Amino acid sequence: MVLLLNDVDIDYEVWEDRQRGLRERFTGLKGAGRTIIHAVQGASFAVYEGESVAIMGSNGSGKSTILAAIAGLLPVTNGQIYAAYEPRLMGVGAALLPKVSGIRNIRIGCLALGMSLEQIDEHMDSIIEFADIGDAINRPLRSYSSGMKARLLFAIATSIRPKILMIDEALSVGDKEFRAKSEGRIQEMLDHAGTLLMVSHNMNELKRLCKRGIWLEQGVLKADGPIADVIAQYTEKQK
Repeated sequence: MVLLLNDVDIDYEVWEDRQRGLRERFTGLKGAGRTIIHAVQGASFAVYEGESVAIMGSNGSGKSTILAAIAGLLPVTNGQIYAAYEPRLMGVGAALLPKVSGIRNIRIGCLALGMSLEQIDEHMDSIIEFADIGDAINRPLRSYSSGMKARLLFAIATSIRPKILMIDEALSVGDKEFRAKSEGRIQEMLDHAGTLLMVSHNMNELKRLCKRGIWLEQGVLKADGPIADVIAQYTEKQK
């Protein structure tokens, strides 16, 4: 076992005006413009080495929230999360610096992954080659399209093979060629006993990459099992 969630609740506060907004979907405590959102409620599951797990659900169901908590970016309100290795989260909103070049962002990103300067120099050429964004690698990140950012981010995040990789919609913004190349690298990681947790609205992508599915709805775990079975249950409820 490389990951365990034990009866996890994740709540957070939102401050809003007097209009209802999110209250009609969640039961919350309110007062003076404050609402407590129960984003994840009583989630329990275990993930084993080499597993590929899809996390699906409608918008606002808690998918991204639970990945952020596993990565240590959000605190849990109740329950526990245990990880045998440091989970690495890759999402389209990941923090890269918009005013500096792709080259400098590679160095910053690799330092954040714990690489030494010598390791960064060793991996630099392969990261640039995999990202395949041409001369844009020398331009500021703010000039990049969303697809170019996704290429660079994925190349950095997978430059050292992670034990637990979590992907939050990050492949959805790339082009077809990039997605195929990225899926190949993910499969290579899984072949070497890496573990994948993946959030996506693309059911075909989830079927290709994952063997197990978890369905969250309004913060509650509704199903957990073989990917085809869980997708069938989820899509039936969307009709």
